[in-house]
Amino acid sequence: MKKQGNQNNIHSLLRLLPYARPYTVQFLGVFLLVVIFNATSVLQPYLVKVAIDSDISVPHPNLHGVFIIGGIYVGIVILGVFSNISQMLLLQYTGQRVIRQIRIELFSHIEHQGMDFFDHHAIGRLVTNISSDTETVSQFFTQFFLSMIRDGLSIVMIVIAMFELDVRIAWECMTVIPIIFGISLLFRNWLRNAYQATRTRLSNIVAFLAENLAGMRIIQIFHQEDQQADRFETLNSLHRKANVNEYGISVIFNRVLELLGNLAVAAVVFIGGGAVLHKVILFGTLYAFISYIQKFFQPINSITQQWNTLQSSMVAADRIGKVLMVESKIQEPVAPVLMQDPKGQIEFQDVEFSYHQGEPILKKVSFVIKPGQFVGVVGATGAGKSTIMSLLTRLYDPDSGTIMLDGVDIRQMSLTDLHQYIGMVQQDLQLFTGTISDNIRMFRSDISDETVFNAAKAVGIHPLIERMPDGYQTWLYAKGANISMGERQLLSFARMVALNPRVLILDEATASLDSQTEEMVQNGLSRLTESRTTLVIAHRLSTVRHADVILVMDHGQVVEYGSHDQLLRMRGVYAALYENAGVEVLA
Repeated sequence: MKKQGNQNNIHSLLRLLPYARPYTVQFLGVFLLVVIFNATSVLQPYLVKVAIDSDISVPHPNLHGVFIIGGIYVGIVILGVFSNISQMLLLQYTGQRVIRQIRIELFSHIEHQGMDFFDHHAIGRLVTNISSDTETVSQFFTQFFLSMIRDGLSIVMIVIAMFELDVRIAWECMTVIPIIFGISLLFRNWLRNAYQATRTRLSNIVAFLAENLAGMRIIQIFHQEDQQADRFETLNSLHRKANVNEYGISVIFNRVLELLGNLAVAAVVFIGGGAVLHKVILFGTLYAFISYIQKFFQPINSITQQWNTLQSSMVAADRIGKVLMVESKIQEPVAPVLMQDPKGQIEFQDVEFSYHQGEPILKKVSFVIKPGQFVGVVGATGAGKSTIMSLLTRLYDPDSGTIMLDGVDIRQMSLTDLHQYIGMVQQDLQLFTGTISDNIRMFRSDISDETVFNAAKAVGIHPLIERMPDGYQTWLYAKGANISMGERQLLSFARMVALNPRVLILDEATASLDSQTEEMVQNGLSRLTESRTTLVIAHRLSTVRHADVILVMDHGQVVEYGSHDQLLRMRGVYAALYENAGVEVLA
């Protein structure tokens, strides 16, 4: 099972490699610079060896030769520094561009998912995928990739240099490689499991924080600060333990390799020293061997340290890959139907839907709404009112049946056209950080300032905006926290006027307002619904009392259909709702 999981992680990492393909030339440039840097690094001990054996440890030392070799040594050091700086800068530039593209595509992929995706994925985890996981994968391109090329080439070039110096001693040095391989295998599973645990627990913390910060009002109203702090402490403690465990295993692994490297140096001194005493090799050769065996373990140690990066990158890539592999259930049609002048007729034909299999929310729902009608949708909580609106805007697709706009199946329309024709204002308003003008035009550059002003005037919020310090350039905080509920509601109405949809959906848009604010909003609402097909979901029956038609929902079905007076005469579900509403309905 663990082997299968590791293979999946590797596959997910390889799945991200095509994002690097457009930057092949840059990566080749990095490779060339690495070759130059490694060559200068390997040449340095050899030059010292030549100076010792040819110009210093001789009966007649050659100072001129030492100066020449010293000058060459300085030159290759400068070349090495230049190539090292260049390769790191080029790789960082290229790696960050690759990650930028991955992050953009991941965000776009999430944005185009249906609502069922968000029903099953915690927002905090998605934030982690886009921010933290992509940053971790960037380390694969900017750290692990460089280490594999630079350190791998360094090992190869050092081995070649050692065999050039003395084949027998070089072979004796190679006996350490199986030991290194065995130690790496021994620690591999421990390291992978430790990295997986750390990433998972960090993700849990981010998800917990996102949910708590979003629901801070509820937490404070119910005085749950201490309880949530205790839960956070538990999550934080688990993450701390996983982090300490990961660090501990990594430290032990690296120190074992460091000890092995020191033992190898001691062995070279013992073997090479005997060879020098027996005149088999010169002292300069022994110096070069000692330098090379130290350099030999440096890239190995660097590669093993990058094992952390590889493991965390594979885990992060696997998490990103799982998100990217989710196909949206809301698919664009291959050949979308173009509607020149939609009238706004809506028809449901035997529509059935369930959020969870075997638990139907809508059952054979059928009705027709004529163009320009003002239609109310009422019913008890859970009757399926909001679900109808979600299906009409294709936030979900029905399990069976057909939803039509002007005789065209909405699944045959492009989502862009559909959302241009159908607009929705919900009870849970969403305003974004930005100016009032930005929020009315929804950051669209094709909506002019004049359109924004006219939209605000149409719903009656223009005088309120003009009285604000910066008018339409007044900055709104997240969710419009610095303006009143009524002002937020009117801004959402102005947004709909600016977008100018043919069909308007109001999902309990005034349910949370007090009477005075609701009166102000109702004035804006009456202007907003002029000459549009309008569907209104409302707990307050007074909101839909004057509707052309009222749909009465009960247990996922349309049980009654007609005007307010007609439904009262039926003495059915609507009449019961009306009577239970009491004074509020009669007001």
